[in-house]
Amino acid sequence: MRGEVPEAESHVPDPGRWRILAVLLVTMFMSLVGVSIVNVALPAIQAGLGASQSDIQWVLAGYALTFGVVLVAAGRAGDVFGRGALFIAGVAVFTLSSVAAGLAPDPLSLNIARFIQGVGSGLVNPQVLGMIQQYFRGPERGRAYGAMGTMVGFSVAIGPLLGGALIALLGPDAGWRATFLVNVPVGALAIVLALRWFPRPMFTRAAHPEPQPAPGAGRRTGRATDLDPVGSTLLGLGVLGMLLPFVQGRESAWVWWLLPGGLAVVAGWVLWERSYAARGYAPMVDLDLFRIGSFTFGTLIAGLYFVGISSVWVLVAIYVQDGQGFTALDAGLLGLPAALCAAASSHLAGLRVMEYGGKIVILGILCALFGLLSSIVVIELHAGGRVGLWWLLGTLAFVGIAQGAIIAPNQALTMLEVPAAHSGSAGGVMQTSQRIGTAVGIAMMTAIFFATLSATAWDTAMSVGLASIAAVVLLTLLVALADQRRRTRG
Repeated sequence: MRGEVPEAESHVPDPGRWRILAVLLVTMFMSLVGVSIVNVALPAIQAGLGASQSDIQWVLAGYALTFGVVLVAAGRAGDVFGRGALFIAGVAVFTLSSVAAGLAPDPLSLNIARFIQGVGSGLVNPQVLGMIQQYFRGPERGRAYGAMGTMVGFSVAIGPLLGGALIALLGPDAGWRATFLVNVPVGALAIVLALRWFPRPMFTRAAHPEPQPAPGAGRRTGRATDLDPVGSTLLGLGVLGMLLPFVQGRESAWVWWLLPGGLAVVAGWVLWERSYAARGYAPMVDLDLFRIGSFTFGTLIAGLYFVGISSVWVLVAIYVQDGQGFTALDAGLLGLPAALCAAASSHLAGLRVMEYGGKIVILGILCALFGLLSSIVVIELHAGGRVGLWWLLGTLAFVGIAQGAIIAPNQALTMLEVPAAHSGSAGGVMQTSQRIGTAVGIAMMTAIFFATLSATAWDTAMSVGLASIAAVVLLTLLVALADQRRRTRG
């Protein structure tokens, strides 16, 4: 990455960048609604297909695994061959697999379709971050990420409500099928708009610097189109080895043996990437990215935050439905203010992230801590019969504010100093940290929750679960403060 022309000097704004952003946001809306809508449809899927509990678990786990495994390779492919083409391919894969999922005759067919959906989403997401990096600079980039965060908030809010409404309106069997098929018109619209508005040719790329070979290494040809297949395979296997134990460990204890193997493969991948670059080739991920403080700290903040916060809504759904007798629609309504607050705070944070930087992320983390601790107070008061659980509407809203103030702004700050030519693979690395954090967090926090529940009551288990999440969020705060100190000294 040395010797590149500074982006501020070389960048000429594309006049169609806001239309490009609109296509990206439509697709983000589809993929996120496709995730959140499925959660409320799981009981109907189980009843409609006669699926086992293991089958139902794979409806979620299969998507998560393939999504996480392909992220970095897809980002690298977008950097090399052009993000527009990879984006459209990913949307097409996601849309067609949504049709297959909606028409699935049995659990196996559904889970195969979900695996393919994860591949489609994994192809799309790094291109979204890469194209925002490519087409936006300065304050405009912050506004673009803020708009993305707003769309995230609305899609998360609408997903559970839309799923519950479809099942109530169409019945359980047709309703759960509609939760997948609803992606089809949105995906088709995204493809049409992309073909109409994305710059031509589709297979084009930002200027990609060729790596300098180590002293004595022979010069290689074709580096600019090198996908580093060995590196891609090693990282994919390593991420799979790390993710699978956390998404399937409760069902099959033997998979925990894959975790040390996955870590060893990732270590081997690092050695391979260094060796590959030293021989004059273009590695899958330029490890010099980790010399950029904002990228390294931001990736760490993203991973840690997702270890904690991704479990909040899982525990809330289990607690209020299984423990307190709420319906799926009630559970969706309980999270609605938080999702709307996330959309609003993300928009506001996007407007100010380039002005206030990491202070916004720190403020968001403090909001998350307040929301978690005040939710524990409500649960304990409810256990004593003093308040109703609907008070959680207010306390969880602070968690929503935190979502908007942390996720999109941290993405913007993490990618701030990453050259556009590396933004796809860099975005894939950051999102992989989020996926690993989510898998680790859900496995860890649900284990703590159910272990506490086996010895105590529902209210105590929920309080302990939220306190465990708060401990991880506190650790995230310490990292964010260290990053802010680094920025101030810099």
